[in-house]
Order: sequence, then C-alpha cells, then structure tokens
Amino acid sequence: MNTPVTDIPAPLRIDIVSDVVCPWCIIGYSQLARAIDQTDASVQILWHPFELNPQMPPQGQNLREHLAEKYGTTVEDSIKARAQLTELGASHGFTFNFSDDSRMVNTFHAHQLIELAETQGRQTDMKLALFKAHFSDGRDVSDIATLAAIAGELGLDASDAQSALTENRFAGEVRTMQKFWIDKGVRGVPAMVFDLKHLVTGAQGVDTYAQLLKRFSPAPA
Repeated sequence: MNTPVTDIPAPLRIDIVSDVVCPWCIIGYSQLARAIDQTDASVQILWHPFELNPQMPPQGQNLREHLAEKYGTTVEDSIKARAQLTELGASHGFTFNFSDDSRMVNTFHAHQLIELAETQGRQTDMKLALFKAHFSDGRDVSDIATLAAIAGELGLDASDAQSALTENRFAGEVRTMQKFWIDKGVRGVPAMVFDLKHLVTGAQGVDTYAQLLKRFSPAPA
C-alpha cells in the first residue's frame, strides 16, 4: 500500500518594515530569528524601507542632539537607553557601540543598496551588514563609498554598487515601497506583517514571536 505524501506547506511570509539606524529594528529581528530557531518555522523574510529621518542632511547629526531635538530626550535618558540597548543587544549576540560621537544619518542610499542586494538574493545579508556597520562599527551608512565597500565585503560587485547608488538606480523602488507601507498605516518601526494580514509593531520579544509563528505558520496539507 502506498503511503500518502504529505504536502510541504509554503514558508510563512514575514514582511519587515524598518530602518538601518533603528536600534529596536535589529533587536526585534534578533528576537524573531531566535524564535524561528526555537520553533523550526519555515519563513520567507522580505525587508522594506522606512526612513526615520528622510530630511536628514548629508552631514548627519550628533545622535544625542538629534534625540533631544526630536523627542526631548535628556542626557540621563540617553545614557539609560543606551545601557538598556547594549545589554539587550548582547543577549542576542549583537554589539551596540554607542559613543559621544555617534551620529544619526540619512539612510536613503542604504535602502537603495538593500534593494540592489535583493536582486541577488542577499537582502537579509545586506540588512544585517548595515545594522552592524552603523551600530557596531560606527561606519557612515549614508556615504556611497562606504556602502559600496560594504557591498564588496559581502561578495557583491562594489563597482556596480557604487554606480547604482550614484545614479540612484533604485530610488524609485524605495520611494514607492515607502509610500505603500505608509499608506497601509505604518508610522513607526519595526513593523512586521505576518502572512500579509497581521501587523505587529515594536520589538515584541522571543516568546511573543514564537507564539505568532506557531499561530500563523501554515499547517501541512
């Protein structure tokens, strides 16, 4: 007697809207990644652009000054938040190296580089490389030469990346996707959409993500 073959369900699609200068975005992703490992869930992750500061000038701004102007954050609040993020990041294997010279920068070209990487199946690799470059290594992820170098470090064509960013080859795609998610109601990041239906905002923790994965992952036919 032939044993029926169980159909393998398609991976659960997870769309992540985020910015590479958002510390809670890498925390949220790290928590999600741990939940995926714990549940052995099959997922497809797609990254989408969101600029926290689209009007940020090329020279950027000192991070503490930026937070004070935008949110009214005091120095004491900043010290406390940095300590919390540093500890939380370390618990997930990610290093935050904050300093008095940490800067907030424009990320439009960084998002374009992520789109370029997506054409070669390296979107998540690029996103994580940019998180590390900004938060761990203190590199300027608004600078085209720096971004091209990061592309080369990932094994992509650095010269092509330099040309693509100089020409703003993926600018239209980034603008279109940003508008799409804003029109869908995304106002802050990280924002994760499970199965194109269920929006979850903020870094929710490993246990919550594990529950969501179990709840929304398709069952075998």
